[in-house]
Amino acid sequence: MSRLLASLLALAAVVAAEPIAIARREPSTTLDGLNTAAASSSCTPLTASNPAQWWYANITHNGESSYLSSDLKDGYTVFRNVVTDYGADNTGTSDASAAIQKAINAGSGDTARGSQDTYGTTKQPAVVYLPPGTYLMSDSLQLYVGTVLVGDALNPPTLKASADFPNDHIIYAKDPNFGGTINFYIGIKNLVIDSTSVDAKTSLTLIDWTVSQATQLANVVFNMPDYSTGHTGITSQYDSNSNVILNDLTFNGGAMGINMSGQQWIFKNIKTNGTTTGLKAGGWSVVCLSCSFANAGTGIDASVVSGVLSVIDSTGTAVGNLVSGKSSSGAGNSIVLENVSNSGTTVSIDGNAVVTGDVTDTWVYGSLYSSGSSDGGHVDGQKVTTSRSTSLLNNKDYYTTTSPPAFQEYSVDQVLNIKSVSDLPVKGDGVTDDSENINKILAQYAGCKVIYFPAGTYILNNTVTIPAGSRIYGDAFATSFSAIGDNYYNPSAPTTMVKVGNAGDVGVAQIVDIMFTVADVLQGCKLLEVNIAGTNPGDVGLWNSHFRIGGGAGSAVETNCGGSPDQCKAAWGLIHLTNTSSAYIENMWGWTADHDLDGGNKQFISTARGMLVEATKGTWLVGTAMEHHTLYQYNYNNAQNVFSAFQQSETPYWQGPGNDAAPVPWDDSLIASDPDFSNCASDDSLCRMAFFEHISGSSDLFLYNGMVWAFFNNYDGSSGPCNSGDCQQNAVGISSSSSLYLYGQQVKSVTNIFLEDGKAIATSSSNGGGWGGVVAGYLYDS
Repeated sequence: MSRLLASLLALAAVVAAEPIAIARREPSTTLDGLNTAAASSSCTPLTASNPAQWWYANITHNGESSYLSSDLKDGYTVFRNVVTDYGADNTGTSDASAAIQKAINAGSGDTARGSQDTYGTTKQPAVVYLPPGTYLMSDSLQLYVGTVLVGDALNPPTLKASADFPNDHIIYAKDPNFGGTINFYIGIKNLVIDSTSVDAKTSLTLIDWTVSQATQLANVVFNMPDYSTGHTGITSQYDSNSNVILNDLTFNGGAMGINMSGQQWIFKNIKTNGTTTGLKAGGWSVVCLSCSFANAGTGIDASVVSGVLSVIDSTGTAVGNLVSGKSSSGAGNSIVLENVSNSGTTVSIDGNAVVTGDVTDTWVYGSLYSSGSSDGGHVDGQKVTTSRSTSLLNNKDYYTTTSPPAFQEYSVDQVLNIKSVSDLPVKGDGVTDDSENINKILAQYAGCKVIYFPAGTYILNNTVTIPAGSRIYGDAFATSFSAIGDNYYNPSAPTTMVKVGNAGDVGVAQIVDIMFTVADVLQGCKLLEVNIAGTNPGDVGLWNSHFRIGGGAGSAVETNCGGSPDQCKAAWGLIHLTNTSSAYIENMWGWTADHDLDGGNKQFISTARGMLVEATKGTWLVGTAMEHHTLYQYNYNNAQNVFSAFQQSETPYWQGPGNDAAPVPWDDSLIASDPDFSNCASDDSLCRMAFFEHISGSSDLFLYNGMVWAFFNNYDGSSGPCNSGDCQQNAVGISSSSSLYLYGQQVKSVTNIFLEDGKAIATSSSNGGGWGGVVAGYLYDS
């Protein structure tokens, strides 16, 4: 039996215990006014038309949840319009909360979403669309995993709390069926949330955001009463959580904009105006990037940041204290400021002003090290020169950032539903190989159409190439590309599932709201390779796009990897930014599963590599996380001109004494850029564990708030954490590089924070703070 046939049979067994009978809507004979009888031989180049309506509201939505059982699948709809499908009033005159909640809850037949036993985690996607208007809220909304609330991108709707609103939150984003650290795949975007009709003294929070990775809170405005003593925009106070990024949020009025408690965050492009305290984030690692605080008592309350806070390219206007921190006897409570504009007190420690006015370069409060010296120590505010690469900067000399594209500048007739080209059928059904026709459609319409991939799993037996000129948009957390077949089986000659451009290409290639995964154990599968560079920063990019290896329905990895990791070499690597690429990446989680989201299967999986960066022309990584990969989470090999704000990772739970020592089980297929762990004794299993960051031959790297959390050794699914000592020896390994700036690095249960040419430079024991060890600044040959 061929491996491909075996893979397809295994996949069929995963999908259902009965013959697969997938109900699909027949393609319309017209696509939003276009004849779809055949793919045309040419098309008109995309031109912004500034339409009155967002294309996403009007395009055909014929997606599916590919791995629901057949008895549920026929009646399940992913896309829901709260007005046309559920009768929500968007005039603001009568309550809309019940209708919106009905749209959120709707499952198949009488079986509502939110049932863990029925739908699991990954099989209940729901895109709940709110057309423009005002929605009167007389009750709270409860979200579930897989739920995305999407407002209109051109005219964001308003959720307005009634004057007698009865509850303490307008939206509960945390699914009550799961703990906070496994609340994945939840989103809210393009909304205005308004509490101005509620008494300013009433204790009210607009969103509870106790969620974790692979979530999105973006392009939301929070309007609260001026001079409020009770209203808060966002909290996460109700359970442990492990979030990545909140971005492009505006807070007007209120007592507090953001009041978070959890592990880590990056806040990008946060604006507060008239909010008494803009941000209070209790956690180990916090980044504020391109944030602005105006007319506030305190911009950032850092007294509860026990690890490190970094504030980059941010401003304060008419603020009492821009940053309010506290002193520490160790390395904790560190603060890094870089390129900060403020007219008053910029930093106060224990109530005493220590910095006033602008910080034009870098200011470090905490442990500071330079290359070649293991004698770093605590500095109570030292200025450091950070020589930023001009290729990474915008016209204000800020690091370039962009907002997630919604392609709202294009009308619906400029968008193509990938499933609606009649002579090139694409199924997205989790079974059919769609690679050939996807390639033909992408090549046909590059530069001419935005390509919309409705919810579903698109099986790829061969490489799909996304050419220059492409703009790809999926249904968030519900649209997946999944590899299967013999082509992906040779780890010594890996095959790429999705290739973005070819070497030397220059142009646009933008990917929004796509998942990447494998449908089988594929040791020769590189999931994503980016080769193309843009003319301008952001021309090439990925936003809210994530990886999952195992842990979910639709993959033999979920069901066949309960034994040893060397029997489950599930993927060669997740993402490779090649030396010809230049890409902007925001909100990405690359997860090799440590647990099963849809069942009770044990997950002992070995994915060789996380993110490999060999790009030199300019790379921006804003809010990324890589977890549980065998050799490394991040590898910078001959890379140049890289900006990274926030890199979160965890070491594979199964590594450590008693299990395979890295580079096993990949020792017979290493490539030149891989760490070979020759710095470790052959029997030193704590040394032979995945690097958080491996940096070699690189220059001009600007890495802020990197963190690695090590919890277990030789985890068997029930054993407890390694509390008797460190779980791992080394976090970051650096060699043969120059001009490296690493700020806000942090570890949990790792002995050495930095290795420099095999020598330990900073240890956790000398830099205790946060969740283990903290170094506010490390300058390598810079």
